[in-house]
Amino acid sequence: MGRKHQGSVGFIGLGTMGREMARNLLEAGFAVRVFDVVPAAIDALVALGAQAASGPADAARDADIAITMLPDTPQVEEVVLGAGGLRADPPRGRLVVDMSTIAPVAVRRMAADLKASGIDMIDAPVSGGPMGAKNAALSIMAGGEAEAFARALPYFEAMGTTINHVGGPGAGQAVKLCNQLICGINIQAICEALALGRACGVDLDQLRQVLLGGSAASWMLDRLGPAMIAGDDAAGFRIDLMLKDLRLVQEQALALAVPLPATALVTSQYVEARAHGEGANGNQALFRVYDRMANQPRQTVDG
Repeated sequence: MGRKHQGSVGFIGLGTMGREMARNLLEAGFAVRVFDVVPAAIDALVALGAQAASGPADAARDADIAITMLPDTPQVEEVVLGAGGLRADPPRGRLVVDMSTIAPVAVRRMAADLKASGIDMIDAPVSGGPMGAKNAALSIMAGGEAEAFARALPYFEAMGTTINHVGGPGAGQAVKLCNQLICGINIQAICEALALGRACGVDLDQLRQVLLGGSAASWMLDRLGPAMIAGDDAAGFRIDLMLKDLRLVQEQALALAVPLPATALVTSQYVEARAHGEGANGNQALFRVYDRMANQPRQTVDG
């Protein structure tokens, strides 16, 4: 383990990703005060050495930096701009970092509102999923002013290994939406390849291994392929969350008149998955859309 850090963090949002990110900040030596709407999530971090907070402002008040990791734009806006939020009661370091995946236009609006109150904001969404969060190996794409990014960098280094300042407010979210676009289409491509291979009578485990050795190799094929083949729907990054991200991609594209036909198609597949009760399952459950279309029902590994 590296050197211990001085500094304090108010961390708001302790879901699948946030709890691991907060844990890594603790292990790096930062003082961490945490809040989540689920009391048990707070208790789990307190057991690791964090302090409990009664709300977002209480988590951030005495901190050098406040970090939010929340499901969607409305939750971030409420924590940042709402009554009792971070604009009204900012961290003492007057730096707010949102690491959720939300709308770029909302980030720019919040950043401007905070700046008018003398508070800096960085949007720093992440890629790497639950395992990346657990292993402090996230890719972090940050937007905002360079000076504010420099102040946030030691905290980012406790959570990720690939850290880039990609532009002004909202730029981090724009890069993240591009990332999610590629991930969604890649997952769909893997599903289609497995569906075709299955129909041809090919052993799917062998098919995956062969594809990993050539130009079709990808992180998604490596990590999610086995679960697709096994029918394992265990949630890492959920269908519902990917659908939310694809919605944000589509909203941004429509606002800028950018045609994204492949994104539109995979979004419809995610809608179908949620309509069949897959929303809380992991991304790999998208393969069951192809099971249904090909009339090849199968049980999950638990079933």
